[in-house]
Amino acid sequence: MSSYVLLGLATLHGVHAWGVLGHATIAYIAQNYVTAETASWAQGVLNDTSSSYLASIASFADQFRATAAGAWSAPLHFIDAEDNPPTTCNVNFTRDCGTAGCVVSAIANYTQRSGDGRLTAANTAEALKFLVHFVGDVTQPLHDEAFELGGNDIPVHFMGFNDNLHSDWDTFMPEELIGGSSLADAQSWANTLIAEIDSGTFESQKASWIAGDNTANALTTATRWASDANAFVCTVVMPQGAAALTAMPDLFPTYYNAVIGTIELQIAKGGYRLGNWLNMVFEKEVAREGHWRRV
Repeated sequence: MSSYVLLGLATLHGVHAWGVLGHATIAYIAQNYVTAETASWAQGVLNDTSSSYLASIASFADQFRATAAGAWSAPLHFIDAEDNPPTTCNVNFTRDCGTAGCVVSAIANYTQRSGDGRLTAANTAEALKFLVHFVGDVTQPLHDEAFELGGNDIPVHFMGFNDNLHSDWDTFMPEELIGGSSLADAQSWANTLIAEIDSGTFESQKASWIAGDNTANALTTATRWASDANAFVCTVVMPQGAAALTAMPDLFPTYYNAVIGTIELQIAKGGYRLGNWLNMVFEKEVAREGHWRRV
């Protein structure tokens, strides 16, 4: 729990979207839905045939941005929707994606690069690592919002600690639900969500999560994903405004209980989308162009 203090002091927008737990869970869900051919391709690109080949690199982009060499990539983790929550929530790519890029443009860029057989092995691996991470980032509602630096500047209390709304959504509420942040914890959470996707709460929704997704028009697809997540800022994240959250003695249990279902929905959605997206990258870009041999 001491990590609360460290993350509470952080100033970067979206310090660790979904945290290690959330990103690894999304990756494990994706691994369940990729085809055998897509899995073999990704394992070859990443030089990892283990059962955690996507999960183990899912937080690479967060680690990279914290280095001097990777500081340029910080804006790629979010898109700053200049809307007015809780009154209005919307994403406009032209208005909201800065000149340094954003998560929407990054998904489009690294989708193309992941399937480009002309790149070096190292560049292809880097592109796939970025893509896995950014598809996760875009499903976190506060990564699609400019208000108060995506919630980083909204001071709140959670489980007796002083922190900010963004870090609670990224890390502390998911970890409170699951009880840890290891790969084993992520795999367990992924298994639970996969069951809900296959035959439970999310079964009737899953088709809508990927409807219209198209790697040939990745910018439009990623903008739609961002818009979908951004809508929750008004309806779930802060429906009564930021001041109401700051005034609460503690977000646990009332606020936590109200939003944790949406957090699980977005993690499940991110994993299912990522699996489908990687299948399309492989089928429509890699296999079609003959840039792959089974490992």
